[in-house]
Amino acid sequence: MRTRHVKLSGAKIAFKFRGKSGIEHNIALRDRQLARIIRQCQDLPGYDLFQYVNNEGKYCSVTSEDVNAYLKQIAGAEFSTKDFRTWAGTVLAADALGEFDRFESQSQANKNIVQAIGSVAKRLGNTQAVCRKCYIHPGVISSYRDGLLIGTSGNRRGRPRKQTLLGLSPRETALLRLLQQPLKEGNETKTTSRRRRSEVTRQGSAGMGSRR
Repeated sequence: MRTRHVKLSGAKIAFKFRGKSGIEHNIALRDRQLARIIRQCQDLPGYDLFQYVNNEGKYCSVTSEDVNAYLKQIAGAEFSTKDFRTWAGTVLAADALGEFDRFESQSQANKNIVQAIGSVAKRLGNTQAVCRKCYIHPGVISSYRDGLLIGTSGNRRGRPRKQTLLGLSPRETALLRLLQQPLKEGNETKTTSRRRRSEVTRQGSAGMGSRR
């Protein structure tokens, strides 16, 4: 990103740039601390906006590799900017689907899903195909089809739980718990299957049955 792609006015920040696939981005936000950091970056020489001065006094551009390495270091796990973008897309999709009334047919559900994905794609600056494939958890779509999506009007709409996970809002916590549920059920199914296979194996060894 170049210095010319951002305008500052006090705590107001306005980004205007062309991203992937030639999509124009116009992003406005208010953050006094971030505005101060960007202003300091603008004072550095060069065309690139985000730069820093290393220990040798050289000006270096902040790359995506630098950001991902920082995220990995502070998280202590293999996280990248794509994980944050995917979570944002997933939350936006759940919010968008939650705005619809209860659907009466799968045809109506499909139309609602397409519309929701379109709104998320616009926010993320991607095509709908890329957005659905890469930045929305498939569990959100399947949960909506099954009428299980928390916050969906007419399905299981209700107040989010007051108890939240560290760093997550109540709606994010509710969504995370919903997405984790199939994983728990899947693990229980696998455990049951392993037990059954073990029992059959023992029976086979004892001449009481055959292995599956």
